[in-house]
Amino acid sequence: MSTGADRNARFAWQLAGVATGMLALAYAASPLYDMFCRATGFAGTPVVAVAGDRPLLARTVQVRFDSNVDPNLPWRFQPLEREVKVRLGEEHLTHYRVTNVSQRPIVGTSTYNVTPEPAGPWFNKLQCFCFTEQLLMPGQSIDMPVVFFVDPEMDKDRRYDNVRTVTLSYTFYEAKTERAKTLLGGISAGDSKKGG
Repeated sequence: MSTGADRNARFAWQLAGVATGMLALAYAASPLYDMFCRATGFAGTPVVAVAGDRPLLARTVQVRFDSNVDPNLPWRFQPLEREVKVRLGEEHLTHYRVTNVSQRPIVGTSTYNVTPEPAGPWFNKLQCFCFTEQLLMPGQSIDMPVVFFVDPEMDKDRRYDNVRTVTLSYTFYEAKTERAKTLLGGISAGDSKKGG
């Protein structure tokens, strides 16, 4: 027969297990939500696609490119073209340019979304710089490619007949992850003064 102390100890271990499980779920929630959004286009998140054959339709969509930078990140960031008209199913390559305007090396990372939100599941990216930590030296500029297409299947759903313009928007933030610290730690004093 169990004593009160044994029951209390068992109950304490069960509570500790529940707390640990809840902590693990909370830690995994953000990456799992991000994977879900990228796979389904939920919340205006473009779908990450693979290259392949798809039909090209006569219907076109105007795609606008937007860029934002967190106020705490001393970078300049803009698309090299403001908008483009593409046919449904047509792959298009565009570039964004980012420049570190500070006097120190910085690692940044970007997030993205598509508006209007219902267009997210139809906007597919084949190549993108999003969620990749990018190290820029003081004064350095780089051009970053994005390859995308708008799924021709959108044309089959009459609910999307009014989608004529889609905006792809990126926002850069300073990365403060362990990987960012590793990237910054690999810079010698002479390298940190170089721009490009």
